[in-house]
Amino acid sequence: MPYQKYQADFVFTGYEMLNHKHVLITDEKGVVIEIVNETEAGDDVKKFSGILTPGFINCHCHLELSHMKGLIPEKTGLVDFVFKVVTQRHFPEEEILQAIANAEKEMLNNGIVAVGDICNNTLTVPQKQKGNLYYYNFIEVSGWLPQIAQTRFERSKVFYDSFNQIKSSKSKIQNSIAPHAPYSVSEDLWKLIEPFFQNKTTTIHNQETVFEDEFFKTGKGDFERMYHIMKIDNSFFKPSGKSSVQTVLSHFKCAEKVILVHNTFIKEEDINYINSYLKNNHQQFFYCLCVNANSYIENASPPIKMLQNLNCNIILGTDSLASNWGLSILDEIKSIRNCFPSLTTVQLLQWATINGAKALSLNDKLGSFEKGKKPGIVLIENLTQEGNITPISTATTVKNVL
Repeated sequence: MPYQKYQADFVFTGYEMLNHKHVLITDEKGVVIEIVNETEAGDDVKKFSGILTPGFINCHCHLELSHMKGLIPEKTGLVDFVFKVVTQRHFPEEEILQAIANAEKEMLNNGIVAVGDICNNTLTVPQKQKGNLYYYNFIEVSGWLPQIAQTRFERSKVFYDSFNQIKSSKSKIQNSIAPHAPYSVSEDLWKLIEPFFQNKTTTIHNQETVFEDEFFKTGKGDFERMYHIMKIDNSFFKPSGKSSVQTVLSHFKCAEKVILVHNTFIKEEDINYINSYLKNNHQQFFYCLCVNANSYIENASPPIKMLQNLNCNIILGTDSLASNWGLSILDEIKSIRNCFPSLTTVQLLQWATINGAKALSLNDKLGSFEKGKKPGIVLIENLTQEGNITPISTATTVKNVL
């Protein structure tokens, strides 16, 4: 069996950073054989400058919105952003399909090997059938008015069934149903979708704007304007007096894993509430950061140091091209590090690789250089090993080695 041998300034395994004296060995298809000392590697070692890392996991994306790149102005705030997505997303199908293909190619070029993708239609199916990336498809359900719950559920169930038909495509497809956000799913709709969380990963947009908690605590704030401009009668709603995530948390009791996305305005009391809830539930919660999208929409950043200090399972996402300048996990890492320079390279790369693989139930295949896995091999250039990515220049690049 012919071997491929790779050596660089550093090798990040998914868990730890190894120095230049280590060599990564794979078979000709990229399946990891082992990591050995350079004295044991023999000849024909390919040498690189930079860090070799497993492929990146993009845990939150909206591939179907790729045609909206640059369409929505920056820093509009969430309410106006959501309204523009809802009202301006309708393009000719041919343009949408081409944008989807281009966006997937961009992710591949940026070292991404798996994606947690939000789906409100089946337009991404043709591209996903090609098997270029692993996808965990989150078929999104929304419907704030109780009287439309059954109709909205049935529509999403049709999409869910369509995605399940491509599940066998190179074993790279997983699917589940996911609520859009606390403020867009009625109690009636929650009851219909909860059974579909069983033994699955699901996800929800969480506390992306300060007005979200205000709405659930008092019934007031900018969300009142959102329902008004969308012509939604919100008179039935009764505030819980708690934050949004505390209000809806019990609905996830059937899920194996839950990805909370954005968390821009999550509080320590919310995380303590979740941790208390988890003591009686055998579940895993992951906190997905999409910092460039938070900057694009709300001009805000999530409390990353607090999440880290409270031992949260942190993962990374890009959100969509409607809310971001590109689809690059490395760009997300750069932005995080620029705001939080004390974070180490190891921590950031763990979030981008093994943590994401665990969140999407792909850690048996991806996320680390462990024997038998085929995680992809990515070279990060111009990036130092530990605590020294200052400044992170635009010259920092990603290359797919394999």
